[in-house]
Amino acid sequence: MSEPPLLTIGATGLDVDQLVADLQATADRKMKEGAYADARVARAEKTNLVHLRGSDDFITFYLTCLRDAVFVDISDFEIRERRRFLSPLLVSFKKTIWKLLKFYTYRLWSQQNQVNGLIITALEGMEEQSAARIAALEKRLAELEKAVGHGRP
Repeated sequence: MSEPPLLTIGATGLDVDQLVADLQATADRKMKEGAYADARVARAEKTNLVHLRGSDDFITFYLTCLRDAVFVDISDFEIRERRRFLSPLLVSFKKTIWKLLKFYTYRLWSQQNQVNGLIITALEGMEEQSAARIAALEKRLAELEKAVGHGRP
């Protein structure tokens, strides 16, 4: 038994199939232009990664997203307090604690960024090696198929 669609679009003079095709074409064009390579888009699309795995560009897209999201943001941030009671005192206390711990935190974040960068570089290198090996094997297979094909009557 088929279920009714969750959303239907209809209006006089509206070609729904053309609308869907235009939306798909726009999304494809933007993906090629790199508009969806942002890490936030990757997080939003993580549920769709299962569907993307069959795609030839999956690894390249995924590694690009990882490259964009790999580093921890070590920039300073604003310290706020939502509680109204003693708010200025709490903010001052938190700022003092942050000033005391900032050096150690930055040091830890910097080390983590180095490790993250090395890991993504290693993954990219492994992917490039695998792609080169696969291309060489496909070329060799094509040559062998060609040679076997010529040898048969």
